[in-house]
Amino acid sequence: QVQLVESGGGLVQAGDSLRLSCAASGRTFGRYSMGWFRQAPGKEREFVAAITWNGSRTYYADSVKGRFTISTDSAKNAMYLQMNTLKPEDTAVYYCAANQRYYTVTADSRQYDYWGQGTQVTVSS
Repeated sequence: QVQLVESGGGLVQAGDSLRLSCAASGRTFGRYSMGWFRQAPGKEREFVAAITWNGSRTYYADSVKGRFTISTDSAKNAMYLQMNTLKPEDTAVYYCAANQRYYTVTADSRQYDYWGQGTQVTVSS
């Protein structure tokens, strides 16, 4: 079993930056790929970014490409999402997720085995 805890959300203005963190604990975490998803009120959960645990491969949704950066720190069992130039449409609850298929990065939420509880990001205009 793997436990994931997100942090770093908050209320910011358009154009600001935030860095989300995802702390992992439980079973040995050496061989998972990781992802960030988000869900805005009244909308379905959508993919944001994914990364292999060693950081060799990344994958971004078009809506965040060039503004968001996903990274991992295996020594700390942590994953991050650096979000720059935030827009009001980035407002959502952000979730981190772990995928036992460590060799792949995917936008398909059904491929992820473990999920955190989410952290709220609100971007005001």
